[in-house]
Amino acid sequence: MKKLMMIIIFTMLLTACSSGPDTPPVSSFEYTDQHGEAFGSSELEGKVWIADFIFTNCDTVCPPMTFKMADIQASLKEEGLEAEIVSFSVDPEVDTPEKLSEFLGQFTEDDSNWHMLTGYSQQEIEEFAREEFQSLVNKPDDADQVLHGVTFYVIDQEGRIFSEYNFTEENTVGKIVDDVKQLQ
Repeated sequence: MKKLMMIIIFTMLLTACSSGPDTPPVSSFEYTDQHGEAFGSSELEGKVWIADFIFTNCDTVCPPMTFKMADIQASLKEEGLEAEIVSFSVDPEVDTPEKLSEFLGQFTEDDSNWHMLTGYSQQEIEEFAREEFQSLVNKPDDADQVLHGVTFYVIDQEGRIFSEYNFTEENTVGKIVDDVKQLQ
């Protein structure tokens, strides 16, 4: 229990950090999307994108996070704004492309700009989240749930984190739409 509390406190501290103009771009990656196709940073070059970390077997925050991301997607579409959405699975050994597609289908019928990614090891996603997004991902050996941050990241056309929001923040959708407007 003590270890869990320390992880939660650490996660809260990490999500409170913000990015600045000196933030390096997210490192190159190429994984597998919900269609079983390769997708990565090369497809995101020159585009604004929004990222988060979720998993399909989540009992707590992932369904409301994905619901809110679907609201962001709809709001961007209403405003005529273009942005890609990238959801990294934090449980890649369970989350197959088929499971990701089925999960996404519960929240939106439009996956044209939403890429749910898998195709890496548990260790790889834990390192990627920590090193690129300063976010904790941890799957305890004896659990089917994964501890992870609840942050939405807005990434600019150069691949740098422009802003980040805890998904529970007031008016997260409006703030992210405003950020995307500012970047276009």
